[in-house]
Amino acid sequence: MRKICTLMLLLAVSTSLSFGQVSQTDKIKSALSTENKDTVAWIHTGELILGLNQGFLHNWAAGGEVASLAVDGLFSGNITRLYHNQVWSNTLDASYSLFYAYSNGFVPRKVDDRLDFTSKYGSKLKNSKDIYFTGLFNFKSQFTKAYDYTVPNWQNTPISDFLSPAYLTLAAGMEYRKGANISLFLSPLALRMTLASTKYTSRDPQGAFGIDYNKTSRTELGAYFSGRYQHDITPNINFKTRLDLYANYLAKNSTDSLGNVVKKDNPGNVDVYWDNMIAIKLGKHFNLNIGVTAIYDNDLPYENTYTDPVTHLQVAKNEPGSGLGWLQLKEVMTFGFVYKIH
Repeated sequence: MRKICTLMLLLAVSTSLSFGQVSQTDKIKSALSTENKDTVAWIHTGELILGLNQGFLHNWAAGGEVASLAVDGLFSGNITRLYHNQVWSNTLDASYSLFYAYSNGFVPRKVDDRLDFTSKYGSKLKNSKDIYFTGLFNFKSQFTKAYDYTVPNWQNTPISDFLSPAYLTLAAGMEYRKGANISLFLSPLALRMTLASTKYTSRDPQGAFGIDYNKTSRTELGAYFSGRYQHDITPNINFKTRLDLYANYLAKNSTDSLGNVVKKDNPGNVDVYWDNMIAIKLGKHFNLNIGVTAIYDNDLPYENTYTDPVTHLQVAKNEPGSGLGWLQLKEVMTFGFVYKIH
């Protein structure tokens, strides 16, 4: 936890210092958020949110957690270089959230953990107003180990960690860009790599994160779409959404040593990543943020059972949302102090 707090603090300070050197007026920012103007400028936005929720009960007839504490941190920042008909945009989204409860000895349980960086460089096509030829790099991972808390002795078997998995995407294609508020990027040829330690891929004969058993990486080649949109619904309510789609040209059925199909797959099984965020201003320095993320990946099936360490039998997990099947869903609501980088 101490390492994470230090990392987030250094990130916020370094970003603030770098942004301070390339500041622009709000008037220029407002104009360039919706239009592609021929100019030379650095444009930036940044927001750091720190949230804290605490509770305490004594002799409470209705019952509940005796003492609890939730700590949330969200950072979203973008820095863009505009140089006539060229655009270089860099976006970083990071979040981390821990929950502490008296009933489990205040052992921290992770609620949210995200590290997502995208860098795009585009050159406007001749005689075009909003179309760019663009190269894109995206990196996704997490800060610390994660566990399945529904499984007994969960602390002995982490299911993921920093760089396990890590997702790298490198793509070239066309982008429709309308200022900073709308970006639609399409690539017919995108390389994607998934990386992970054998500590996680060797636990199951099927491997993990789409990586084969005891391997450390998987390479895919396919078509990639990434769309981003943001809009101020009212002066105090902002909505952001992002949709990523990926179709792997190399996808095919997996078979065992006897030739039996153990996993069905084909290029039509499109991976979906859909992220949504609503930010509601509650005064100058406080926000209420509601985020919903949905993921579908054919390589990450829903495991609704676990192996009992004593009987070695498959036991059904006791968790809500089991009816959602293979769909991965995350919802996080954060109320906290906001520091904006201007």
